[in-house]
Amino acid sequence: MYISIYCILSFLISACSGISVKASDGCGYDVCNLGDPNKLNVHIVPHTHNDVGWLKTVDQYFYGARNDIQHAAVQYILDSVIPALIENPDRRFVYVEIAFFWRWWIQQTEDMQNTVRKLVNERHLEFISGGWSMNDEGVTHYNSIIDQHSLGAEFLRDQFGECGRPKLGWQIDPFGHSKEVASLFAQMGFDGLFFGRIDFQDYTQRNQSKTMEMIWKGSYDLGEPSWLFTGVIPRVYTAPQSFCFDYRCHDEPIRDDPQLHDYNVPERVQAFIDAAHIQARSYTTNHIMMTMGSDFHYENSNEWFKNLEKLMKYVNAQQANGSDVNLFYSTPTCYLYALNQVNKTWPTKTDDFFPISWNTHGLWTGYFTSRPALKRYERYANNILQVTKQLNAFSNLTLRHAFFPLSEAMGIVQHHDAVSGTEKQHVANDYAQRLAQGIDSAEYVVDQALKKLLSKGDHSLPVPNQFFCHFLNISECLPIEDQNNFTITIWNPTIQPIEQIVRVPVTKMYTIRNATGQGIVADMLPIALSVKTIPGRMSRADYELLFTASVPGLGFSTYYFETKNQSVKQTMKVIRDQACILQNKHLRIEFDEKGNLIKIRNLDRNFDVAFSGQGLYWYTSFPGNSSMPEFQASGAYFFRPLTPYPIPASNTRNITCTYTHQVNKASIVYNNWASQEISIYGEGHIVEVEWIVGPIPIEDDRGKEIIMRYDTDIPSDGLFYTDANGRQVLQRKRDYRSSYNYTVYEGVSGNYYPVASRIWVKDSQRQLTVLTGADFLFRLIRRFCFVFCTILDRSQGGSSMHDGSVELMIHRRTLYDDSQGVGEPINETAYGRGLVVRGKHYLIIEPVESSASYHRMASQKLFMSPTMTFALPNVSYEVYSHNYHQTWTSLNQSLPVNVHLLTLDQLSAKVFLLRVEHYFETDEDAVYSKSVEIDLQSVFHVLGKITDLTELTLVANLPLTNMKRLTWRTDRNESSYWKSTGL
Repeated sequence: MYISIYCILSFLISACSGISVKASDGCGYDVCNLGDPNKLNVHIVPHTHNDVGWLKTVDQYFYGARNDIQHAAVQYILDSVIPALIENPDRRFVYVEIAFFWRWWIQQTEDMQNTVRKLVNERHLEFISGGWSMNDEGVTHYNSIIDQHSLGAEFLRDQFGECGRPKLGWQIDPFGHSKEVASLFAQMGFDGLFFGRIDFQDYTQRNQSKTMEMIWKGSYDLGEPSWLFTGVIPRVYTAPQSFCFDYRCHDEPIRDDPQLHDYNVPERVQAFIDAAHIQARSYTTNHIMMTMGSDFHYENSNEWFKNLEKLMKYVNAQQANGSDVNLFYSTPTCYLYALNQVNKTWPTKTDDFFPISWNTHGLWTGYFTSRPALKRYERYANNILQVTKQLNAFSNLTLRHAFFPLSEAMGIVQHHDAVSGTEKQHVANDYAQRLAQGIDSAEYVVDQALKKLLSKGDHSLPVPNQFFCHFLNISECLPIEDQNNFTITIWNPTIQPIEQIVRVPVTKMYTIRNATGQGIVADMLPIALSVKTIPGRMSRADYELLFTASVPGLGFSTYYFETKNQSVKQTMKVIRDQACILQNKHLRIEFDEKGNLIKIRNLDRNFDVAFSGQGLYWYTSFPGNSSMPEFQASGAYFFRPLTPYPIPASNTRNITCTYTHQVNKASIVYNNWASQEISIYGEGHIVEVEWIVGPIPIEDDRGKEIIMRYDTDIPSDGLFYTDANGRQVLQRKRDYRSSYNYTVYEGVSGNYYPVASRIWVKDSQRQLTVLTGADFLFRLIRRFCFVFCTILDRSQGGSSMHDGSVELMIHRRTLYDDSQGVGEPINETAYGRGLVVRGKHYLIIEPVESSASYHRMASQKLFMSPTMTFALPNVSYEVYSHNYHQTWTSLNQSLPVNVHLLTLDQLSAKVFLLRVEHYFETDEDAVYSKSVEIDLQSVFHVLGKITDLTELTLVANLPLTNMKRLTWRTDRNESSYWKSTGL
């Protein structure tokens, strides 16, 4: 993240038209009504908030189905709003969720589409944020946030040109707000951000100090380009009390016929003037914004607009009697511009808005972990999406439209009630089904692309179909069972060569040939009983082959499997229920006979990290009815333990240590629903911790929140560190908030933070980092550092509840609803039993000064992990090798290890979208934090000669040289002004 995070480029391979961005046609800030400088200007903002799934599925919300669950029909909202905007040119309306608008748009006639374009060009209808959904900010990864906003931005650019480009972020409903998201929004070209939910203590203090609006410094590294004006909206995003004019509300309409006995204009006008003055007390200018709308409002927009116009008429008429309140239709964009034109200074913020509390005992920290299987599936789907984009580009298939279902599904699942795990169960099932169908569409493109890259030419045999095995996470791949031969082709989506641990469930013994035809060593290991008994597993495989695969950067290697004619004796040592040691060249791990982890030793640097406790524990979920804060239950949104003391999953453990050529591992079984396996591989510097949890027992009528805990001797002084959406790392302090005076009401959940990829504790020399991800073998040019860092394969809630400790919540099963609207406990089942979840953590123990060189690189390799496709060639190896390429790379030179290829997307035959990033923070590493140069032509020579290059905003909807953001000044007299020099 040094100097410039992203270089977002569109480049042409030959002369042809590039990305078209229509010029503005009177839809800039100059059309905004700035009100009266001598009045309190009330910006009336009609809006609707349309959840892209929550209590109903996306389809049900769009069409208005299942209104017995919730009355909501998005198509009718848009059908109603558009004619209302045509009827009165003073009216304004803002819309956010492009997933819904796109559906509505493609059903309209050309005449209606042209009518809507006119409304957009004239700023009657305005798009804000413009993502496919309003993404969550706690559990989403920055890659997916960028993609889902890019998907919406592309649609708006193509259909509406510059007038469709959103100018600000609108995150009114997510349950906390990320500093990294603020930075991303600034790089998207946004001038500001508004949201509704912050901690109630923070809100109270900001309300009193009139600091509801601020300059949020999104990134220390990027400086001014990451600064974003940010405002907190009162009432979350609803209308002032008694002024909701939707049919869902029960507020009185404006009855303005004085001949009627229930004429209410005077009292309604005075009530609104009072509400405006009360709101203005919390803000520092003579402008305030009143959001007029809520969830799925404006299905009958006439009801809203008619009453709003009466309200504006009669309130403004009171100016003749000395009132200073001035009402007019506006948008958040125009309100933002009005604040900018006031020419004042603003307070700043440098931390984030996590975690946040609804009340004294209700903290939005449970959703950091809720629905862990869906959270993992979303990461898996994104991995496939990025690989599919790359393969489509390198094979020049121009099949971008074919995998649109996966892009759309990923955009939908970023919604703040989707990947967050806060939706009803049938909606979660729908999200998973959408991802599965999207992956199917991508599998077709991957198959076609690999057939093109594998083939040696016209005289080759037809390339066998390539397919995914989606259930490798439960050691199952049914199509290859009992086959005499099969192949695995491994695609590496990173620009660095890798060595990858591969596990293949098999029913036979096989020899394995690598890409050069050489036989390779593989261990045949029994599949654990805890895996074989996972509900729904259909495989007959009792063993898995484990081997190390080498794959070039941005390329593939194929491994050929052939049945052995005779069994080969395998050297494998097994020790049960005894003290044991796992060791390779770099690490030594010691266990006692009871299965307790005693210490991990870094052999390279000759130091230890001792463990006083490690393993699976659970908190009892608070069993309240949520009628009052003290009775607040733990549920899908909120995590609230009954007591602050976690209970061990079992007081006894069984340990089995296994030693083979490739792996040393300790399998630790707690009971019939909890186990873990701790492994180190041949040359690896990282400890792998694989856990299986479930079905979580609830026969005792107690909900349980399962954690993995690592208690070390590191004196961390109350501090720990978590990442923000997989990028920045923020320091956390137990029982403390840097932005406001914090009173502790919930000692455990109040210290939980979202962990998208890593968490660590450290002292002056040692650091324990915990990462999550897929199988990998991490090797690095020897650079010594003391680190205890955990890397994750999905987002989880995490904390450090005492010095030297790291804990991560990995699974939840609650029995009570937390009364935040979803109406269900988080009680997931599958195949008639509680849900079983399998996942991994990775531990890094190295010195502090160079820890980033491990956790940064490892985290990227985990997030963009290699993708395996299988094939059944039904030919001998000699025939296979004669007809097909077995390895290929797009690169002709090595690239800096601190550069990451985030996106390679073929937009058309000769136009490609490229995002590259320097992913180390300033001063994070003495070597890798330095800036680097790369030769794009050398990197992408296989695509042809680059003839044109345009640097774009982060969502690729505007040339960077054309981005002119509003300038703000802080109360320290700092200016946010920044101008891109371009390439």
